[in-house]
Amino acid sequence: MAIKPIRVSQFNNYVKRVLQTDPLLGNVSVIGEISNLKYHGSGHVFFTLKDEDSKLSCFLPSDCVRGLHYELSEGLQITASGYISVYEKGGTYSLNVRDISVEGTGNLTAAYFALKTKLEREGLFDPKYKKTIPSYPKQVVVITSETGAAVRDIFKIIRQKNDVVKVILYPCLVQGPDAAEDICTAIENVNLLFPETDIVIIGRGGGSIEELWTFNEERVARSIFLSEIPVISAVGHETDFTLADYVSDLRAATPTEAAQLAVPDTKILRSLIKAAAAEIMGAGRRLLQHFELQTERYNMESLRTQIHSRIQLSEMIVHAYVKDLCHLITDELSKKNIEADILVSELRMDSPYSIMEKGYGVLIGEDGKLIGSANALKIGDLLTVICKDGKIKCLVNEVRRASYGREYNEF
Repeated sequence: MAIKPIRVSQFNNYVKRVLQTDPLLGNVSVIGEISNLKYHGSGHVFFTLKDEDSKLSCFLPSDCVRGLHYELSEGLQITASGYISVYEKGGTYSLNVRDISVEGTGNLTAAYFALKTKLEREGLFDPKYKKTIPSYPKQVVVITSETGAAVRDIFKIIRQKNDVVKVILYPCLVQGPDAAEDICTAIENVNLLFPETDIVIIGRGGGSIEELWTFNEERVARSIFLSEIPVISAVGHETDFTLADYVSDLRAATPTEAAQLAVPDTKILRSLIKAAAAEIMGAGRRLLQHFELQTERYNMESLRTQIHSRIQLSEMIVHAYVKDLCHLITDELSKKNIEADILVSELRMDSPYSIMEKGYGVLIGEDGKLIGSANALKIGDLLTVICKDGKIKCLVNEVRRASYGREYNEF
């Protein structure tokens, strides 16, 4: 018997109910590689889980994203746990993810380097943002587990070295799903509640990459970077490098080294202060003795005589300078007068009036211009001859021009 035709929406709704009531599909874990990773503005994450032969659409809600201990990236091999959901309008299904775990330490390393590159590009590791660790702190806050070996080592070293600094333990989780949020809250609270703190030490003892992963989480790194109080990181052993180490203001290889770096040794300081005080007192006594000797060597009468002698010497020096200056000015003026006389003589020699004194005259045409050539005249022109003692009006009756060494007349 044929089944009565149904609408598409009815069919998709039926499939949705069948899939959601399936006990296996209601709580399933799928292994695959992340691709097509997209972060939505709402905080949700969409991606595709794939293997060699197939793909599966996945949806990770924003509240689950906040619970991740690492940043998702393309190519990351994961196990996604959740349930199958059908999108009726599109007729598609996807895996609604509740939890994600990374497959193997190789993928954790890949996630570590991917986030390290991201934070480095943003400048979180730049030395210009590193705050200076105070040389003589008054208060140190240690953020770590209250039951671990790290806190015992830190407190022991600080108390052995320094009996002045105040040390406060701010206990928090350093491992597990809630550790990152706990550390971030601790950093914020220390900055808010204990602003007088000079140094914050954050860390824990050694462990595997999974156990230390909290200190590789992005939010922990950003909280350390935003701390107004200088931070010393002390995570694991010497060979362990976490993102918290890179972003902190100073990295200690171990919690013990962090305690050594945080505070000065007060026994050494007291010894240095005593030695410096003794040196200052000795120098002061020697200076006083010197002044006493100087005072005895001088009295008011000798001081007055010395001052008077210095004034007289200064007056003599000034008079000598003035005399030398007057001689220099007189000599310079004499030189300038001689030079001026020579110039005046030269000018007079070149003057046309000097030439006219010898019997020469100057020809001036009717237009008042000087005539320097016979070619400028013709018979009948009127001329004025200027001599040294007067002017003569002339009429040109004859012009003799020189041509190639010979003269010819123009009548």
